Amino acid sequence: MRTRIEVPAESRFGPDNLPYGVFAPAGKDFRVGVRYGDQVIDLAATLDAPVFAAPELNAFLAKGPDRWREVRERVRELVDGEIDADAVYPLADVALRLPVRIGDYVDFYASIEHATNLGRMFRPDGDPLLPNWRYLPVGYHGRAGTVVVSGTDVVRPRGQRRTDSGTPDFGPALRLDIEAELGYVIGRGSELGVPVDIDEFADRVFGVALINDWSARDIQAWEYQPLGPFLGKSFATSMSPWITPLAALEAARIPLPDQSPAPLPYLRGAQHWGLDIDLTVVWNGQSVAYPPYARMYWSPAQMLAHLTANGASTRTGDLYASGTISGPASYERGSFIELSWGGSQPVRVNDQERTFLEDGDEVTITATAPGPRSARIGLGEVTGRIRPAR
Repeated sequence: MRTRIEVPAESRFGPDNLPYGVFAPAGKDFRVGVRYGDQVIDLAATLDAPVFAAPELNAFLAKGPDRWREVRERVRELVDGEIDADAVYPLADVALRLPVRIGDYVDFYASIEHATNLGRMFRPDGDPLLPNWRYLPVGYHGRAGTVVVSGTDVVRPRGQRRTDSGTPDFGPALRLDIEAELGYVIGRGSELGVPVDIDEFADRVFGVALINDWSARDIQAWEYQPLGPFLGKSFATSMSPWITPLAALEAARIPLPDQSPAPLPYLRGAQHWGLDIDLTVVWNGQSVAYPPYARMYWSPAQMLAHLTANGASTRTGDLYASGTISGPASYERGSFIELSWGGSQPVRVNDQERTFLEDGDEVTITATAPGPRSARIGLGEVTGRIRPAR
């Protein structure tokens, strides 16, 4: 039997989007699919391509940009017509998993508003930005093994915390936080010893996914000097199950905000890779923040060029993320440490005054971007619920 998938014109997941994920219908193995409206299309069945019968996207992503374009065009043709009904599944009836096997994970610190806010909190008598911040995309290597798919519960971490006496104690994090971020998935890897040119970005990166990089601020504050984030970040990073191809974001591309001083030559590109993406942070069912990605100081192309500038290689499936996305207005801050200004200005969440996350809290991050026509496209949401420390 053949079927035509009817998708409302206002759907965020229409023919201009077509994000990729890995799904399993009841009683069947995981395989690659494309989301169209509230349905998932089995690509192995519709395209008769064994590469999509795998439980991850890596083999397909390694094929490179020519193959990415070819498959996207074919899927566009499919959704414009009739599809084998046995290859279409309701989204509500399938299980989802991490769409890629992640070998390495890097987190950046690319929002000038976020960096300035934290600098003002932590160094009130000094310059909020450290001397290197405007010269390079600051980042650190995260823990790929604790990147989890959206919907996975997050166990409150335990660690050392500074006390009023100046010596630490050990226990559950008391200042548990979120970081609303955008992640970039490497498609075609790069060779060890060979930096990636800034204008190779779209030939190397397949697409984007929403990220929540959970943060234990009290653990982080005690441990981060002199080598940076460690246990306060590595316990969990949530990732959307849907990767939106860069090709779906052409209408969202914009110039970066002014960069002063001018970046060094290896960070100057001929292409615009600012992105006009609007995020929403929902805390226990209430929207509390609206971070604007258009305000990001460093572009993902600059991040990739800097990540590989020393000759570090990348591999298919590697993930790097933007760092917290924040804007100049108080309601545009993408972390709760900023929203509550270090816990001094509680946030109204439903009928409670809140600062940091409590056990049982659930946070969902969504985002939309301009599409090529009047309708906006949506990025797959990322959500997680806090469970008590073990």
